[in-house]
Amino acid sequence: MRNTAKITTAVLAAGALTLGLSACGSDKGSAGDKDGPLIVAATPTPQGEILSYVQKNLAKEAGLDLEVKEFTDYVTPNTAVQQGEVFANYFQHKPYLDDFNKKNGTDIVPVGGATVHLEPLGVYSKSLKKLGDLKNGSTVAVPNDTTNEARALKLLADNGLIELKKGVGYEATPKDIAKNPKNLKFKELEAPTLPRSLSDVDAAVINGNYALEAKPALSPAKDAIVAEKAEGNPYGNFLAVKNGDEDDPRVKKLAKLLTSPEVKKFIEDKYDGAVVAAF
Repeated sequence: MRNTAKITTAVLAAGALTLGLSACGSDKGSAGDKDGPLIVAATPTPQGEILSYVQKNLAKEAGLDLEVKEFTDYVTPNTAVQQGEVFANYFQHKPYLDDFNKKNGTDIVPVGGATVHLEPLGVYSKSLKKLGDLKNGSTVAVPNDTTNEARALKLLADNGLIELKKGVGYEATPKDIAKNPKNLKFKELEAPTLPRSLSDVDAAVINGNYALEAKPALSPAKDAIVAEKAEGNPYGNFLAVKNGDEDDPRVKKLAKLLTSPEVKKFIEDKYDGAVVAAF
């Protein structure tokens, strides 16, 4: 999930819903027809690509009629599920969903066992080979949006560069740093611009999807000094539905396909470590 903005009001969600209903077409209610196709909302990369692979290569044999609707924002896929315009979505991680439900009064839940992938954050540098090479007063660029900034700081904390205040959750900022032995300076930038910032800072923490889109592309597996691991990571992207729809047979089929060996191989072959299977 490319987390570039925090949802702040229900008004935004309502506005995006209006656009989303138009995008979903006029066949209102069809998403709730359990005998019809399973309509899933997704963002294009990598979620839409992964679903497209399932649709073309696995769904028919599994007896699943799958329809994919792509959206480029992070509001409409949830509001469309809540309103029944699509039956499920695949684009987000748990911290984002929890925040969205709280702020918008929605009732969307992850499908158990259907965490599919992680777009790992990595620390990159043009001049350093390891984190220990950061000197006193070095500048580190981090994403400036709420979720990813907290992720970036946690990655640095997990690798011993800083220490965060106890109890800090998914909204940590540099103000929540308790110990900073190297007196690191943090440059907060829009996540998509981070790859271009590498020449201007000593290191940068970059999302996997933006690393993949960099020119030249950066690989968390090959180029990052350190990167997030998939195991036990709360930022894995999953299949989600409105509460109560988790046991729909079509949803169960899709959950199984999304966590199949075939999908794992597709992710490994296509994304070169910028997206990693979380199962």
